[in-house]
Amino acid sequence: MTTNFPRMLSIRQSFPATPSLNLEAVLETEFTKIRSQIKPGKKIAVAVGSRGITNLDQIVAGLVRLLKNAGAEVFIVPAMGSHAGATPEGQTEILAGYGVSEAALGVPVRATMDVRVLGKTGDGLELQFSAEALRADGIIVVNRIKPHTDFAGSIGSGLLKMIVVGLGKRVGAAAYHVESSRLGYERVLRTIAHESLRLAPILGGVGIVENQRHETARIEFLSRDEIERGEERLFLEAKRLMPKLPFDDIDLLIVDRIGKNISGSGMDPNIIGRGVHGYLSSLGNQHNLTPFIRRLFVRGLTPETHGNAIGIGLADLTTTRLVHEMDKSVTYINSLTSLTPNCAKIPIHFDTDREALTQALRSLGLADSRAARVIRIADTLSLERMQISEAYGESVKQISSLTRTTEPREMVFDSEGNLPPLET
Repeated sequence: MTTNFPRMLSIRQSFPATPSLNLEAVLETEFTKIRSQIKPGKKIAVAVGSRGITNLDQIVAGLVRLLKNAGAEVFIVPAMGSHAGATPEGQTEILAGYGVSEAALGVPVRATMDVRVLGKTGDGLELQFSAEALRADGIIVVNRIKPHTDFAGSIGSGLLKMIVVGLGKRVGAAAYHVESSRLGYERVLRTIAHESLRLAPILGGVGIVENQRHETARIEFLSRDEIERGEERLFLEAKRLMPKLPFDDIDLLIVDRIGKNISGSGMDPNIIGRGVHGYLSSLGNQHNLTPFIRRLFVRGLTPETHGNAIGIGLADLTTTRLVHEMDKSVTYINSLTSLTPNCAKIPIHFDTDREALTQALRSLGLADSRAARVIRIADTLSLERMQISEAYGESVKQISSLTRTTEPREMVFDSEGNLPPLET
């Protein structure tokens, strides 16, 4: 049976502009909010996680410089739960990949997985907290604030989550997810964070909001007393600024790369409409899902994910090369700690993109595969430039935020049967 590939055209999705930031000036202004709490000789731990946050190296370097100028003795603590195989070496390597290292910053990175129990929540859950961070006189957490991959609520992924899951290390992260399965994610996140803020020497946090282009839109210092309410406010801004796919009815979504630097789930469920605990493979949208993606093909992993392929279980098809790049131990530890085994399942995989796309199109049951509604993106953070199939051609004309940048062209494969890089 011959499968004809749909012709593809490139488009640009325009987003409202956000003012550019002078990072150094903003950090200096925001730092005044906690400057009085930084005393000469005090040990300050800066907690940094595993996400690929734009300008993370500059933001952390600026914070370290301001703390050192105030006379503090600064060190970095990885705050990423069970990521990087739940090992100090792996977590140090993740941070170094983002430019957060002793060589780059001139301060030590103290990575251990040891925790101490601070107390208990009203629900009886023990508060596990990084023993290394607790050796400091003060702790400042740095994280991006955005909608969470596992639940919807008035908060998401941000400073509170870093305090609970990131600084909880593997033990705390596992306990959080177990308790959340019983009481709900937001309730457990809030109760643990509230008690941790009361019992740990947390000075505050640096909340980062990004726009639809994955650019830094806001940086704000939130003091210990401001974190809970301040994060709610920044969460609403982050939610408003999240990008989305331009169409809701998609036969096939091609995702070039997934990884922990892209999303905690490899690819963001808020973008693809597939939850971390599973998805439907039905061709009919009986549950009115938005967006509704019938087939999802993931081509590869980001280098920054260091083999962690969590999220691959949200795909229907992938490549044999991705499976070979996958560090199963690291992926399984992360998946089992977060109680999301579906995210680590290895889907049907093929040696070439051509074969994977052929089988994906055949599985749609279309009379003419050239009429398939196909979108190709680099990753779920990069939604400004993408390719779409000719079937969407008329729809592009009706959406003012979309601009066609090429005419429809036949799909091209290299000598090994794989797609060329997507121009973004």
